[in-house]
This record gives sequence, structure tokens and C-alpha cells, in this order.
Amino acid sequence: MLRISWTAKKTNDTVLEEAHTTRLLISKIRKRQATFFGHVMRREKLENLVTTGMLEGKRSRGKQREKLIEGLADWLKAGKSLEAIEATKDRKKWRTMIANAAKQGT
Repeated sequence: MLRISWTAKKTNDTVLEEAHTTRLLISKIRKRQATFFGHVMRREKLENLVTTGMLEGKRSRGKQREKLIEGLADWLKAGKSLEAIEATKDRKKWRTMIANAAKQGT
């Protein structure tokens, strides 16, 4: 499309600027994760316990994986993950948080 040679040393960001476009895939994924997370948190079932990490038992050794809620709290700029969990109870508030985060991008 832009006739950029594969040997040209251009970063992805400069190519996106030349094409006058932005990265949409990551924001779409985050938006869908957030809507699914809100759905799960409102249900108060086993999925709720698994997602929040409130299950009994020992944690595995080594570096712990990042939890879904922590990643979403960072994306939504909710501060702590507890604030994000509380926001899911009010569907309107949760949807506006998702919409605002999606407008700002990644």
C-alpha cells in the first residue's frame, strides 16, 4: 500500500503515522475483556471467585502471573482493582468507564 521496502529500517509507529492510522486491535481486545469481566462480576458465581482470585489453596512458586483484574484496572485507570470490582456493580458506570478508556486508546 505505501510501497515501503522490506529492507527500509522504519519502525511500526512511523509506518502507522504515514498510513494515518492507529492500532485498534489491542483496544478492541481490552474492551471485550472489560465487558466480559463486568458480566462475570455481576453474576456472583464460581467464575467471580476464579476471576478475583479468592479461591482457597497455595499459590505456585515463581513470579506470579498478572491477574485479569489488575490489567483492566490499569487500562481503565481505576487505581486499585477493588475500585474496578465495585464499579462493575453499576452497569452504567462500568460502561462509561469502558467507553472512556477505549477513546483514550491503549
